Amino acid sequence: MPWFVALALLVVPIAEIFVIIQVGQVIGGWPTVALLLVESAFGAWLIKREGRRAWRALQSSFETGKMPGRELADAALVLVGGTLLLTPGFITDIFGFFFVLPFTRPLARRAMTAFFSRRVTTQLGTPGLGTFIPGPGTPGPQRPTNDVIQGEVIDPEKK
Repeated sequence: MPWFVALALLVVPIAEIFVIIQVGQVIGGWPTVALLLVESAFGAWLIKREGRRAWRALQSSFETGKMPGRELADAALVLVGGTLLLTPGFITDIFGFFFVLPFTRPLARRAMTAFFSRRVTTQLGTPGLGTFIPGPGTPGPQRPTNDVIQGEVIDPEKK
C-alpha cells in the first residue's frame, strides 16, 4: 500500500495540472481560476452544512444508544471529501463532491465499507476459522488494588 500512496502523490498533482491547463485552453485562464475559486467556496459551504448534519446524526445516535456505524462513515466521508474539495483542481473536486453530496454519499459509503471489509478480512484472516490476534494488556482476571482514598461523603439532600 505505501507504494500506491507514493504513486498517487506523484501522479495526482501532474494530472491536476494537466486538466487545469486543458480547461484553461478551452475557457481561458481567468475563467478557469474563477471556476476553481467558485468550486472551493461552494465546497467550503457544503462541507460546513454537511459536516454539521453528520455531527448531529452522530450525536443523535449516541443519545439513543445505537451503534453509530453509518454516521461515523458519513462523518469520515465528509472529512475526506472536504479535504479534497479544498485542494485546488478539478479531479480532486470530482471525488470531493462524490464524498460530500448527500445523494452520492451512500454509494461512496458502500464502496468504503466493501474496501475496509476486504482489508479487515485480509488482515485478520477468514472469519470463523479461529484467527486470534492478542491485544494489549495482561490475560486473566485483574486484581483489585488496595488503594484507599480518604474523603468525606456529602449527602446532597442535607444541604
